[in-house]
This record gives sequence, structure tokens and C-alpha cells, in this order.
Amino acid sequence: MSGAFYSLSRKEGWRRYVDAPARRQPDRLTTAQRARLGEQAREDYDEARHDWHANFGILRTPQLAAVHDELERIVFTNRQDPDRIRGAAVIDALPGLGKTTIANVFARGFDRAQIRRHGPVTDEGHERIPVFRVGLTSNTTLRTLNRMICEFYGHPATNRATAAELASHAVDCVLSCQTRVGVIDDVHFINPGRKDGLDVSNHLKWLANELPVTFLYVGVGLAERRFFADGLIGDNAVLAQTARRWTRLPVPPFEVASDEGRAHWRGLLKATERQLVLTHARPGMLTDLADYLFTRTSGHIGSFVTLITRGCFTAIRTGTETLTVDLLDTVRIDEASEQARNQLAAAFAHGRLATTPTRQRAAAS
Repeated sequence: MSGAFYSLSRKEGWRRYVDAPARRQPDRLTTAQRARLGEQAREDYDEARHDWHANFGILRTPQLAAVHDELERIVFTNRQDPDRIRGAAVIDALPGLGKTTIANVFARGFDRAQIRRHGPVTDEGHERIPVFRVGLTSNTTLRTLNRMICEFYGHPATNRATAAELASHAVDCVLSCQTRVGVIDDVHFINPGRKDGLDVSNHLKWLANELPVTFLYVGVGLAERRFFADGLIGDNAVLAQTARRWTRLPVPPFEVASDEGRAHWRGLLKATERQLVLTHARPGMLTDLADYLFTRTSGHIGSFVTLITRGCFTAIRTGTETLTVDLLDTVRIDEASEQARNQLAAAFAHGRLATTPTRQRAAAS
């Protein structure tokens, strides 16, 4: 099984992610060409296709493009002097909508631009690290947050320092390496209603005050959890600093209730078709299944990619070499999509939903 093994929560892993060249799409061989391959060559070819389908290029969906436009505006206008507060961005959406991918891809592009413009070493001779990235856990405390930031940079004192010392080390790392963007994933694990969660939330504000960094947070259902209210309720909620400092960027799922939404959905299917390396793939292979694919995935990009990736694996393994309803029906994906499937199928069957544009349906009738 191929694939690289590294963590984006360490600078070495992040550097590999940022500097990795684009993967090369395997050639699409005909049945005759595949038949001429020896057994080992055919296994290698299939292995290359499995790896490609699990990692093909990022699909620039309307959701990704919209959030990236906002992030660019926020990051590139955060040019305030260190004595002024910088605004933060938070990507807040349901699971399976590509939040982390959107954040990572933006941060990777920013990192590449900074290195290209300013070089890999600062004027003081330190390694330039334009972006740091950490992911929180369900038991993140103030000390573990500081430790995770220090571990990203590879600071040697992470295991024996106090929380205050770790915070000082984290500030030193950011300033020395001239970091400009900090990505903090899974912030929904912070519960401002609990003391340890409130401590972490307040510490994030302190870091934002102390560091010349634009923070990019990623989380699930933060607005519904009243995360922006800092644990305050009633009239006191107006005192919440988070709601004033963070710009919330939602990521909606695909929808097919409007012609614009239908066009976006079919655009996703067409873009995905071009990425698939199956012998019997053809234009329209996915768009002909537009209703079915929406029924299976509820318009969630994560569920869609999982279904397609597993479907391609099955198509190659069984020799079918194409994606059909019968084949995809053998593939199970996340439970949320499976539970919503029957209800969506009924909506399509009764004409309450459709992926075909209104004008095209009118002409057909």
C-alpha cells in the first residue's frame, strides 16, 4: 500500500505537505492495453490507480472558492502593527463538508507564497515557518495547547516546561520564525461553559493579542453550541469578545432546490469524472447518476468523495471498470448518509427534488 506517512501537526510534516508536487494522474489504459501488461505490472498499475483515486486533486467547489475569497481578504488586510488586534476567521459547518481541507489548502497556498517572496530563512537566520497548524482534542487544556504549538516547531523544552513557560516558548517560536497564519482545527472540543474550556478560550484571545498572526479556526456547529458567546448567557452574551473578533465562514452542503444549486452539483460531477482512471469511464458516467449520487450523499462533499473512492476501488477490483448504480449500491458509506437515503429517494421519486435544470425538465416534458 502506497502513501506518505507524516503529521500536519509537526513542521516537518507540514513542510512535506506544502512542498509536495502535484500527483501525476495515471494513464487511462484500454482493455487491450491492460491485457498486454504482465501480472506484476497490472498489479502496480491498479495500485497506482487506487492511490490516485484516494488522493486526486482538490475540487475547487463553489464553497471552497467562496471561503478562500473571504480568507484572502481577512489575512491580507491584517497588516496592523503589533499593538493592534487582528481579526480571526473561523470555518464553521457540519461534518463532511470539507472544512479542514479548505483551511489546509488555503494555508498551503499562503505558505508557498511567503517562502517564494521572502525565502526559507529570516534575516536573523531562523527557519521561516509562515504557518503553524495544530488540532485540538477532547481533553485540551491551556498547557496542552501551548505544548502542541511548541511541538509543531520542534521546541526541545515541551516535556518539562510549565504552562506559562510553554506559552513563552510558543511566542518565541512564532516571532523567530515569522509565522503569519495559525490554523487551529477542531475548536469544537473547547467548551467555554467549563472552566478548562474557558481557560483555553481565553488563552486563544491572549495569543491573538500577543502574536502578529491571523488565526484560522475550524470547528463543527460552533454557532449552535453558543461558542461565540464565550459561555455567557442572557444579557451578558453581548460582552462576548469572540463574537466581535471572529468572522464566521459557513460551508453549506450542495443543494438541488434551485437551478444554481443544480448547476453546482452537476459541475462537481463533471469535474470528478475527469479525475477517474477507469477503463470504461466516459463523459456522463456520473452526471447520468446525478439524482442517485445526491440521494446517497445528501450533498456532502466528504460523503461524495468517500462513495466515489470506494466505488472506484470496487470497480477496479471486480473488473467492472465503471461506476453504475448496481456497483455503488454495494458500497456503504457514513451512517448519516445511509439514514437520509430513503427520505431523499422518496423526494426524488415524487418530484420534490431534481438535479436536472428546470428548463431542461420542461423541454423533456
